[in-house]
Amino acid sequence: MFLKTFFTKKHLSFVLNYKSNPLIYTNWNKFYRTSAVCLDRVHEPISNGPLSGIRVVDLTRVLAGPYCTMILGDLGAEVIKIENPKVGDDTRTWGPPWATNKDSNDLSTPESAYFLSINRNKKSITVNLKSPDGIQIVKDLVKKSDILVENYIPGKLDKMGLGFDELSKINPQLIYASITGYGQTGPHSKRAGYDVVIEAEAGLMYITGEEDRPPAKVGVAITDLTTGLYANGAIMAALISRSKTNLGQRIDCSLIECQVASLVNIASNYLISNQEAKRMGTSHPSIVPYQVFPTKNGFIMIGAGNDKQFKILCHTIDKVEFLNDSRFTTNSDRVLHRKELISLLEQRFKDETTEHWLSLLFDKEIPFAPINNIKQTFEHPQILAREMIQEVDHPKAGKIKLTGIPVKYSREALKVRLPPPTLGQHTHEILSDLLNYTNQKIDDLKANGVI
Repeated sequence: MFLKTFFTKKHLSFVLNYKSNPLIYTNWNKFYRTSAVCLDRVHEPISNGPLSGIRVVDLTRVLAGPYCTMILGDLGAEVIKIENPKVGDDTRTWGPPWATNKDSNDLSTPESAYFLSINRNKKSITVNLKSPDGIQIVKDLVKKSDILVENYIPGKLDKMGLGFDELSKINPQLIYASITGYGQTGPHSKRAGYDVVIEAEAGLMYITGEEDRPPAKVGVAITDLTTGLYANGAIMAALISRSKTNLGQRIDCSLIECQVASLVNIASNYLISNQEAKRMGTSHPSIVPYQVFPTKNGFIMIGAGNDKQFKILCHTIDKVEFLNDSRFTTNSDRVLHRKELISLLEQRFKDETTEHWLSLLFDKEIPFAPINNIKQTFEHPQILAREMIQEVDHPKAGKIKLTGIPVKYSREALKVRLPPPTLGQHTHEILSDLLNYTNQKIDDLKANGVI
């Protein structure tokens, strides 16, 4: 069932037709021209997309960093993922589930669904970073690249000769983005940080779950994803800054800071009024009704975010008497009398099936939704219409399905150009075609365990 979209053509036109804004268009053209002639890094765009012609050295693993670099790849950048020659990215081993090898005689470990989810539109090169020759390969790549993204513990790459100070001497226009658990400075900077650890430490887990139940983690690694998005946005801004200064810079992005920033109104409630948040299930501390309600045969999500929407809801569910009750006149009133109103609404929604309520609410200007499982999500007609399932031909797994790219441009065609790579799939290509290494040199590097 389609849900009503509250987004006007005027908004859409502004977002998509960036050339209609002279300031955006002028700065973007300036940025692109500058990027294309930086030092000796002129290279032909490998695809359509606003970042075509931009090259990224990807020294990240697991989720936050790879998610950031995948977005850069989705937008057209050439992303070169550097992996350990023996095991590759940690997530290659995170299974089951696995994608079945298309060759029944191939008894090697198949690709994990986890790795496949965050590594499309990338090339993989294996490099032993414990070897001086391996370090030199990275430096040679940096000379011909625009961006480096890494997620090592602060100081580790500096000791290897791959820190920002060293690499910026090689390439002054390099944008060097560091994604860590706790940032480059501070008393906890040297700690490793996984998403679930930061969820616990930075308040999110404490406020997630039912009121009378223990703290719960969010269903996906939301802190990692948020940090990847923040880092991606910071890199975009650094590219624009470079177009003005002709210089790169260091970006310091941490899980814990991004998680604290993502507390938004919960953080503000505390900072402004010392109000400590608590677990509230699906409900909202400042909006009522705004939560899941049980029906006769399931559940429905209702989000009446203002008084107008509450009025529409009351008329739709045949409870206009609520509008004459002084306890429910405004949202503030409803927050104060939350328990009374929720109890009444729960009784009403249990009178009918989920399908009945969905049908009644479909053409009304109020946000609502069924509680879909993952199968139902990928069968949703809106998801299908927006091409959020993409099929690609993987060299090892054959035809596989991935999520699509969630951003559409009017003047750029974004697509899954490259399936997630097998380990080291593009090593020879990158060393030979990009770095101009001879076949003999490549053979020697392989023999010495460097690649």
